[in-house]
Amino acid sequence: MAKRSTLFIRIVEAKNLPVKDITGSSDPYCIVRIDNEAIIRTATIWKTLSPFWGEEYNVHLPPSFHTVSFHLLDEDSLSRDDVIGKVSISKEVLTAKPQGIDGWVNLTEIDPDEEVQGEIHLQISVQGDGDVPRALRCHVFEARDLAKKDRNGASDPFVRVRYNGKTQESAVVKKSCYPRWNESFEFELDELPSDAPLTVEVWDWDLVSKNDFLGKVLFNINRLQSEQQEEGWFRLGPEKPKHSQYEGTLGSLRLQLRLRDETVLPSGHYRPLVELLCQSVGTCLNGNWPDLMMLIDETTTAESRQEVATNLVKLFLGQGLVKEFLDVLFKLELDKTSEPNTLFRSNSLASKSMESFLKVAGMQYLHRLLAPTINRIFEEKKYVELDPNKVELKEAGCAGLHRTQTEADVIQQSASHLQSYLTELLHAITRSAAYCPAALCQAFRQLYQRVQERFPGKEYRKVKFIAVTSFLCLRFISPAIMSPKLFHLREKHADARTSRTLLLLAKAIQTIGNLDTLACCSKEPWMVPLQPVILQGITHLKDFITRLVSFEDQEDLGLQTRMSLQCGTMEKEGFLLLHRTKDKCMLMTSPFKKYYVTLSKDTLSYARTQHSKKSSFISLPKIRAVEKVEEKSFGSANVMQIISSEDSGQMETLYLDCKSVNELNQWLSALRKACSHNTETMNSYHPGVYKGDKWSCCHQKDKTDAGCDKTRHGVTLQEWYDPLDPDLESQLIYRHLLGVRTVMRDKYLEMTKAEEGNGKDSVAGQEKLDGIARFFKVLQDLQDAHSAVEEAERSQNKNFLLELQT
Repeated sequence: MAKRSTLFIRIVEAKNLPVKDITGSSDPYCIVRIDNEAIIRTATIWKTLSPFWGEEYNVHLPPSFHTVSFHLLDEDSLSRDDVIGKVSISKEVLTAKPQGIDGWVNLTEIDPDEEVQGEIHLQISVQGDGDVPRALRCHVFEARDLAKKDRNGASDPFVRVRYNGKTQESAVVKKSCYPRWNESFEFELDELPSDAPLTVEVWDWDLVSKNDFLGKVLFNINRLQSEQQEEGWFRLGPEKPKHSQYEGTLGSLRLQLRLRDETVLPSGHYRPLVELLCQSVGTCLNGNWPDLMMLIDETTTAESRQEVATNLVKLFLGQGLVKEFLDVLFKLELDKTSEPNTLFRSNSLASKSMESFLKVAGMQYLHRLLAPTINRIFEEKKYVELDPNKVELKEAGCAGLHRTQTEADVIQQSASHLQSYLTELLHAITRSAAYCPAALCQAFRQLYQRVQERFPGKEYRKVKFIAVTSFLCLRFISPAIMSPKLFHLREKHADARTSRTLLLLAKAIQTIGNLDTLACCSKEPWMVPLQPVILQGITHLKDFITRLVSFEDQEDLGLQTRMSLQCGTMEKEGFLLLHRTKDKCMLMTSPFKKYYVTLSKDTLSYARTQHSKKSSFISLPKIRAVEKVEEKSFGSANVMQIISSEDSGQMETLYLDCKSVNELNQWLSALRKACSHNTETMNSYHPGVYKGDKWSCCHQKDKTDAGCDKTRHGVTLQEWYDPLDPDLESQLIYRHLLGVRTVMRDKYLEMTKAEEGNGKDSVAGQEKLDGIARFFKVLQDLQDAHSAVEEAERSQNKNFLLELQT
């Protein structure tokens, strides 16, 4: 049994942002923080006050997180980035809206007194003579993860304790966000009870300017007198928020957020549901309609369809039945369609499932297919425009021979560039049949054959091809060309010039995908210069599809070997700067060197070149922690550490310096997920380095000190190459089915009446109805199991929870 919290984040756009540059515009980007820890940075959108991002993320979080915040900044190449404003949303707000948040939220000013973080370890006790309380004692042990207020990347914290008009202060710990004080403070208690709270404040000491507020904790003394003592880590809170003079003037941010808190039961609880779902797609092979899938199809709403489709695709991938699942949906869709021109053009469960399947199982194929052409377009930055109404004329020629280009010159040159890109891409597509994953080939072949059976006439001879291209070109290749960042093909969004080139190329691919040789340029006549390549591309694309769907089952094994299905494997690679130190010995002045790092199923290896035969490696089961490193340690905010144990028991640390906050969190996530089943993980660690004779974070002199901060194993980003998680997928499908159970039951009753009125083939009809009845029984059993867990947690029945776990 496990607790899983997943936060879906879509940063859509912003509007009415303030001007930050002398050009009268801004270059905005957004940083997403979970409890003040940066986990995502969007791309910068240049020269705009109304940027559009459309970036989506799924973040796996520990259930203990408190807040998600969005900080909007203006990027500056010469000075520090300007802060525009922020949006902060608490876990309580997200939990109160299970359907999610979707809308515009005003940006607010970033107040330093509200920007607090971290925790403080305290013991509060009441000292007395018998039953008579005499003194209030506050013992301050340490604090962790305090906000950085000084330019050196740290703070100089001290504690101020207040009670009943009296104040006491601790010593100042210099240059640390992980201070240890170990000091006690006492206050006399009056004979009459006082309503005054005990206030523990943390401040950053400054020699010249005023001290900076770092956070506070309040305690009710009357409640404490009955309990006598309270000890633990307490989260630092902000001062009372002030009324912002900029409220409503900083613009607004459009967000889509949805928090899912799931209790995932042991696998055995989901087995009956998974078996029924598998039977529902398997019965189609025997000629019986899969009534359970039909019920799911008819009761899934437009709002939930994408999520349900993705979960079902992943579940059936894990069961080896994704081809059968998609085939059932193809048949359901075709049975409802009489007009072939509208086939798979709506956002039905079949369309969404096939789209999700392509993204889950075909992303590696897409990268190999598109990356060379996309990278070439980004690097060349050619000016491309075919629309006469949008052509920008400029001077051309050598010095002394300047002449203004004509509109015809620009269009001719643009057509030449686009023809080159389009020809290169079409060649890549036609060659890709040799390495297209077997699962994709099987799905396309099944789709092709089903459409051919449904529309066998000669007048429909193109329909089976269009069914394939509607997914391959219109829902997969073209969107990836238009927005390569959203498909992980590029780290940043394209600039305006490159974006226009990508859009025109995507239009051409869409036109080819529609296979319309007569009207290929009728809607946009200015696309005529591309007509020869488009007509040739249609012929090549049809030949490609014919070859793609002609692979027989006996060829699948060889095809699978040539290009393995990426989904379900944990692989990541790329160049990083590395430094390795045994037992965190003294660091050299310039410790980092460039290595090619590869994360595979069992090891993390690194070598000086990508194809080097000599490499070093770390066995993943020996990794004890994967955590970030304080910025002040190396002068970089994007350094992470991998702490592992050797056979001798000695601890070894590998430091990795990443190029950006996104690359840092992607590697952190990949490693944490790869080590998720490690048993001997650390509960605490040092975010600094041992340099000289002490830790840079907490100033402790003992090298073997357990650590001054807690490890964060639970914060990870969901990626397309993540391994399948069958229990989680089963839980998500169960939760959806439970939500539509009433609607499904109504549909089931309609089917029951229809079967009762139909005496023909009553035995088969009764078997179907019995199967649906078993389905509702399975849902009830799962609901009862979840209720038992909730009751055990409320009553703190640890024996029951342990028995359930084992």
